[in-house]
Amino acid sequence: MPFTLDRRLFHWFGVIAVTLISLAVQDDVTWLKTYPEALVIPLSEWLNIFMNWTVEVFGWFFRGIAWLLEWPVKGVQWILHTLPWSVTIFLSCVVAYAASGWRLMAFTFAATIYMVVFGYWDESMNSVSLVAISVPMAITVGFAFGVWGFYSDRAERIIMPSLDLLQTVPAFAYLLPILLLFGFGTTVGLIASLLYSFPPMVRNTIVGLRGVSVEVVESGLMSGATPTQLFWQVRVPTASKQILLGVNQATMASLSMVIVASIIGGTADIGWEVLSTMRKAQFGESILAGIVIALIAMILDRVTAGLAVRNDDYDPEARTLIQRHRYWVIAGVGAVVIFLLAQVISILNDWPRGMEINPARGMNDALTYVIVNFREEIETIKKIAFFFIMLPTKIGLQNAVSPYTWGFELTLVHTVGYTMLMIAAAGWATLRWGKEIGIAVLLVAIFAYFGLTNMPWPALVLLCTVGGWKLGGPGLGVGTFLGLMFLVITGVWPQAILSVYVCGIAVVISFLFGTSVGIWAAHNDRVSAFVRPINDTLQTMPLFVILIPFVMIFKIGEFTALLAIIAYAFVPAIRYAEHGLRNLPGDVLEAATAMGCTTRQLLWQVKMPLALPVMMLGLNQTIMYGIAMLVIAALVGTNGLGQRVYIGLGDGDFGIGIIAGLGMAIIAMIADRMTQAWSKKRQEALGISA
Repeated sequence: MPFTLDRRLFHWFGVIAVTLISLAVQDDVTWLKTYPEALVIPLSEWLNIFMNWTVEVFGWFFRGIAWLLEWPVKGVQWILHTLPWSVTIFLSCVVAYAASGWRLMAFTFAATIYMVVFGYWDESMNSVSLVAISVPMAITVGFAFGVWGFYSDRAERIIMPSLDLLQTVPAFAYLLPILLLFGFGTTVGLIASLLYSFPPMVRNTIVGLRGVSVEVVESGLMSGATPTQLFWQVRVPTASKQILLGVNQATMASLSMVIVASIIGGTADIGWEVLSTMRKAQFGESILAGIVIALIAMILDRVTAGLAVRNDDYDPEARTLIQRHRYWVIAGVGAVVIFLLAQVISILNDWPRGMEINPARGMNDALTYVIVNFREEIETIKKIAFFFIMLPTKIGLQNAVSPYTWGFELTLVHTVGYTMLMIAAAGWATLRWGKEIGIAVLLVAIFAYFGLTNMPWPALVLLCTVGGWKLGGPGLGVGTFLGLMFLVITGVWPQAILSVYVCGIAVVISFLFGTSVGIWAAHNDRVSAFVRPINDTLQTMPLFVILIPFVMIFKIGEFTALLAIIAYAFVPAIRYAEHGLRNLPGDVLEAATAMGCTTRQLLWQVKMPLALPVMMLGLNQTIMYGIAMLVIAALVGTNGLGQRVYIGLGDGDFGIGIIAGLGMAIIAMIADRMTQAWSKKRQEALGISA
């Protein structure tokens, strides 16, 4: 097929021309490389003035709320610390059995016993007390907003963008304004948890209520139900499973946020234990404490998920009162009996310190052995990744290639050869996959040679704006332009590029690795069964815990941050790739097989194209996970927006922290909208759009 010039590609030729011209003259036209400081809008100062005024005028009101909220937390703490550990474990096991049977009960028993015998019971109960108050708050507020959004389209148009903002602004950005308004203490964790965890409840409430069929509603109306009865006795029970899934997600988000709030030392909980041991480089102690967080998260996740899918398939009229409420009876009677026994048998009341297990020293010795005996291998891995992947992406091949790093000097011959090779690769990609892929190869070649941090900001803004326009139309193009210009005019563009640099590498590696594993798992049940619990563990593991092994082995630095992001972000790529390939139309696969497709052809020419939209959703989630982890990774060596969030938190500078948080939210939302738009276009091209 002869090559014909598509007029739609003129936009891309224009972008490439502007980029190359900007690169050629940016040393002389300095504002192309660095936005003039005189033109930076002092938004952070304005925000600080506003926050100071708010604290001065309304501080008494927020401090009063903080004082009131401390009492229920202290009350739950008193109950949990007063009850013998044996009673609390028994009640937890009863709830687990009621939610999902004996398997979950056994897991809950083993997990809670771990907290006792390893000496983390008191810290664990402090964390649970915060969750016990924050979760009902989040569920109540989330349900209320969900109902409002269900009944009012105007309210929903306001609520949904607000939820996007709350879920994409880094959690640490919440802490500073909450700390300034409510003061130091447990309230910081409660309010931050509420803001972070109620959005999933809102979304699931709206989805659940809208999923109630018209027939069910009409049946309620025909039965003479009033509007109130129709809502509480028809809509809510029918949507209960979806709403309970919202409870599950809100619970998990609440727990993760309570742990994050520990960084400012609100309470002596398990999150603070993890942070303090990490700061002291105590590998064994931090891992043991981190496992407690993961266990609490997994128990809450399994219990709430079990309650969401449980079917009450019995007839209440066919059983006695005790039979209908048997779990309450078992819990009450059992708790009283065990409480009385604990007054006689002291070990059931207070686990002796002498019987606690502490393998931390052995774990520290094992880590020391690995570091000492495999130091050369560890350093080799770091050097290869840094000099051949990270540094070229950051500053480009023109600056990264040197006798010290690559073993040779970059000369004109190398530059000309690289240019010719990339042009040839773009031409081959155009003939093989299409003109847009060829353009993409040219753009990647430019980025690889000059480096992300050396690209002129107008060229990057133009590139992203044109890309957004072509993917999602004028709305996405204009939104992308406005979002990126916010980063420019507020002076956080250099930090934003550093964040994109680290997160971009991590996302690419995570997506390629995760998708490969997902493809393998989709065709091998044993691999799927092996991978599933690993995915579950990583998704329920709090982000701090994921940092621990990488920090202890590879020390502080960008490479450590990169590994931590990859470890968290590859999970959705696996899940979506496997889900997409396992849920393809059977008739299409049968037709392809009947036509004589080999296994390889069936995968690459039939399955992959059909599953690509679902896989792109996996890319979307990989990006979101990467950005979420980027803030935590800033603790170990990145210098992007995440670091500015911590600077604002440490210095009490509300403006710096919130602008950096908004910057990360903008990057996340642009990536989210672009991947969604691309996925939608692919679905339409394949004729499988919803």
